[in-house]
This record gives sequence, C-alpha cells and structure tokens, in this order.
Amino acid sequence: MSILRCILRFAAPLPKIERFERYLFIGPHPDDIEIGAGATAAKLVKAGKHVSFLICTDGRYGLETAPEGTTPDALAAIRKEEAIASAKKLGVTDVHFLDLSDGGLYEREDLLSGIARVIGETQPDLVFAPDPDVTSECHADHRDVGEAARRMANFAPHGALVAQYGAAPANVQAVAFYMTARPTRYVQTRGLLPLQRSAILCHASQFTEDSDGFKSVMTYLRLRAAVFGLRRLCGRAEGFRVLGKTQMHCLPESGR
Repeated sequence: MSILRCILRFAAPLPKIERFERYLFIGPHPDDIEIGAGATAAKLVKAGKHVSFLICTDGRYGLETAPEGTTPDALAAIRKEEAIASAKKLGVTDVHFLDLSDGGLYEREDLLSGIARVIGETQPDLVFAPDPDVTSECHADHRDVGEAARRMANFAPHGALVAQYGAAPANVQAVAFYMTARPTRYVQTRGLLPLQRSAILCHASQFTEDSDGFKSVMTYLRLRAAVFGLRRLCGRAEGFRVLGKTQMHCLPESGR
C-alpha cells in the first residue's frame, strides 16, 4: 500500500458496511442483487437490519431462457413474481420496482427520479448498487443503474435538490458497489452460499439447476467467496467498493 493511500485511510477511513441499520440494494434487473450481493443481504437481515430491494428494470427481454412463446409483457410479470419470491428467500419483504424496460429503453430522468423516490421512501444509511466503473461491463442497464444510484445517493441529503426529482431527502452515509473489480470492504458470509443459491434458483425463467449458465454462476460465486475470504482470513466473503460521504465527492485517490 502506498504512503498516500495510508494517509487517506487515516484521514478519511472507509465506512464499515455492517455498522449501519438501514440498507437499500439496487438491482438493474431481477436476479442481479442475488448474484452480486445476495449473501450479504441475507446476513444483514439475520442481524436484524432493515433491508429493502429496488429492481429498476422488468427484464422483459431476457427471452432466450424463457419458455418458448413467452411474450415480453408476460415475462415481465413472471420476473416480478420471481424477484419477490427470491427476496423472500433472503428474508427481504420490502421490494420496490420501477418497471422500466430493460435494454436501456427508458429515459434517464425516469431512472434518476425513480431511484431518488425510493431512497426517500426507504431512508437507507447505505445504498448498494453495481459498480458503474467496471471496464469490462457491456450491459447498459448495469452501467446506467450504477451511475444513477451513486448520483442520487450523493444528492440524497440535499432536500431542495432531490425535491426536483419528486423525492424526499435521506441521510445516506455511504454507497457500496457490488460486481466490482476493486473491493475495499468485505462482509464475512460463511454458511450463506446455500441460501444465496436457493434465491438465485427462484429466478426460474432465467436459471435451471442443470443449466450451464447457473453452474457457471455458482462456480464463480464459490471461488470469489473463497478468494475474498482468504484475503480477510474469514472463510468466505463478499467484496464491495465502498465510498463514504467524503469519498463520494472529493479525495480522487479513493478511486484508485
């Protein structure tokens, strides 16, 4: 670790994820939260924290794995029910939907205002979202949602500003990006992979237990949890790129 990074960690330490009480997990599509941070969500619920989910798009164009003849409208309805069932597996009952079309077929202002409104309604201390700065990410919805989430998390405490988006203010203290290549905080998740696996399988229109896609996802999650756990000497873990209030709009070195 460089001397500069050591100084920054001393001057502006990163928030610890599990010290908060209220959390909002934002997912671009149904199933993204479960894959990116499902074990952490389950752990927070088990610890008595207030956990909410927000699903931004309806997944209507994920037709490749849906039964033949399924229409986009029918698939959107199916995926909403799957998302509710999956969240319930993790212990989450407060689930919100923006019902925007996937594939980037939405107005950016609708995405921003929708996220702002749900932040105002759920009053999270910490917001989870996909990392918008992953250079390999090719899906517009992942990049758009991550960017919109960090923008509105930063704006959230400013009442006059978020009122322009039709939202109430919220005292958001930090953001934690999942699906990141640069984790800075880890959550120990030993024993929670089976629950995460069950939650992912609730998305039956996208995954079946014997499909290559599901097997690949689970292999990746097992290996990632083991590597992150080894880094923290805690068995299994999920990793996140965390920014506190200070890192959100200054300290550019925090983005390294």
